[in-house]
Amino acid sequence: MINDFIEQFTYLGIFAVLFLGGLGAPIPEELPILAAGALAHEGYMRWWVALPVCLAGVLSGDSVLYWVGYHWGERILEWSIVRRVLTPTREHVLIDAYRRHAAKTVFTARHVMGLRAAAFLTAGIARVPFWKFILVDAGAALLGVPTGFALAYFFTDQVHEILRDVRRVERWLTLLALVALAAWIAVLAWRKSRAVEQGVDDGVL
Repeated sequence: MINDFIEQFTYLGIFAVLFLGGLGAPIPEELPILAAGALAHEGYMRWWVALPVCLAGVLSGDSVLYWVGYHWGERILEWSIVRRVLTPTREHVLIDAYRRHAAKTVFTARHVMGLRAAAFLTAGIARVPFWKFILVDAGAALLGVPTGFALAYFFTDQVHEILRDVRRVERWLTLLALVALAAWIAVLAWRKSRAVEQGVDDGVL
């Protein structure tokens, strides 16, 4: 029962984080996908369930943004929270891009963190057909999401080794930085003492 509860909560957690990230929350999409792959590798999640959950979370957030832009249109641009993501300059650039190359713009935006939310909101405002939007978005997600998931799933052990090496290097770098700082302070103290001695000598002379 405990394992089932942890498993269900984990799936819901992964979905929720990806959904919020899709809505524009400052959450790198790659992190929960990598986490899902690593958890599946460790046996906390079933990969054939976790991977579709990742895709569903990603596409759900994107779709909500699209429909918000589609139904509210230009009126939503009056919201200050929206303007933080979709500035007037970015809005004009994106609308122009959708008019010329809608599919390419959706595909590109899916892989650009920081642009994704603004681009998908604008897709709805620009009245890009939903079938085209979701088809291109899903195709782009099917390239990126399984790749990140698979990397974490198959190379989790190597990642642990790399992280251990990184921590070891960080400790050595910290030690070297402290030694360098101590040497710098010693040099400054020596120069100051020399300056004082020189001043005294000049005063005596």
